[in-house]
Amino acid sequence: MLRKILRTDTSRATVLVRLIVGAVFLSEGIQKFLFPAIRGAGRFENIGLPYPETLGSLVATFEVLCGTMVLLGLCTRIAGIPLITIMIVALASTKIPILMEQGLWEMLHAARTDWSMLLGSVFLLIKGGGAWSMDFILMRKYKGE
Repeated sequence: MLRKILRTDTSRATVLVRLIVGAVFLSEGIQKFLFPAIRGAGRFENIGLPYPETLGSLVATFEVLCGTMVLLGLCTRIAGIPLITIMIVALASTKIPILMEQGLWEMLHAARTDWSMLLGSVFLLIKGGGAWSMDFILMRKYKGE
């Protein structure tokens, strides 16, 4: 099981996707704690999500922890799952209303970062952390190389 979780290719380019995805999620999670009224619980309440205080803290925690894990390439696949979930909820709760009210082009413009983070997270779920990751180092130790 551990081998499947840590398995990754030897691509060095994957680090670029990891840096983008990890840095954005880490930054957004920290901002949810620093500015809860506009980035965390307050925003969640404005868009109608249930239990905004709890959800705001939970999402921020996952973004900080999983963003850090992605940056390090540590259990990248596992870290990607909550990030994918966060992005699907973000798209459904904030971009679908824009589509309905303002149309396709406005929604596509507003969704560009969400879409990029979703696809980057899916990429990492599929590929793993790449050659310059903790996953790669642990995988090699686990194999006994």
